Amino acid sequence: MRWGILGAAKIARTDVAPAIQLANGAELVAVATREVARAAPFQALVPGLTVHNSYDALLADPNIDAVYIPLPNHLHVEWSVKAARAGKHVLCEKPIALHGSEIDQLIAARDTTGLLIAEAFMVAHHPQWALARDLMAQGAIGRLEHVDGCFTYTNRDLSNIRHSADMGGGGLRDVGVYPCIVTRMTTGMEPDTLRADIRTQNGVDIFARVWADFADFTMSFYCGMMQARRQQMVFHGQDGWIALNAPFNGPNYGDCRVDWCDADGRITTQHFNNINQYALMIEAFGRSAQTGSAFACPLEMSRGNQVMIDAIFDAAV
Repeated sequence: MRWGILGAAKIARTDVAPAIQLANGAELVAVATREVARAAPFQALVPGLTVHNSYDALLADPNIDAVYIPLPNHLHVEWSVKAARAGKHVLCEKPIALHGSEIDQLIAARDTTGLLIAEAFMVAHHPQWALARDLMAQGAIGRLEHVDGCFTYTNRDLSNIRHSADMGGGGLRDVGVYPCIVTRMTTGMEPDTLRADIRTQNGVDIFARVWADFADFTMSFYCGMMQARRQQMVFHGQDGWIALNAPFNGPNYGDCRVDWCDADGRITTQHFNNINQYALMIEAFGRSAQTGSAFACPLEMSRGNQVMIDAIFDAAV
């Protein structure tokens, strides 16, 4: 699968472009940026890379099968639809939309064109989360009682797009989506009620605490983008617990491992420090686009996640 990237965002440079080159059955062939100098890191990675000076030019390139879109959040829906209409499969950075209802037009574009459009939740393809799901399904911790999580990092650069309300910035849309997606993905359940306490600055949320009630368990998490970095997820059952030490971007964050405790108090640990979850995502996307096999995070899963984020904002005290 021949890939093009719309824009030269940091995540494209540091994570996704190298993952495309690492993944089996994938090749980065083009990037589009209005500032040609920003293409240099991509050209260093891929000698002979085609550089387009507009997004439309990249979408018109017949040598591209799929596009990755790491543009500012408020542009995701617009350019995902444009790319699909141009005949390209689309992998768009999260959040793929700013409101759950906007994903309906992406589903319509997917179904009309027959092309794959999906959100780049790399965690959906990481084997540590497959293990967590399996343990839960096997009843390894008994009846799930509570899920607890956090995801924070430090970004105090107020000129950064994450601090721009007009561009859909804020911590919930940037990192708060992760505790939501992994809880929904691991349990297969949706929240019934939500409560939230959100701290804002310059019109965007910089710290949020969230409490959610599911049918069979409760959940709490906090997230933010101006705190010391921390991430963890814990699933606490009646008979044991499952803890993920670097649940979202390990091993870059730290020791990527899953610990679980059974009813006898025995703790088992499995490490996942040689995994590139972005490359696994690219490979899974290629298989799904080319064969029609199920994708781990379809737009319907993404819609449910954005609906949860919408409800968190609505529930803020």
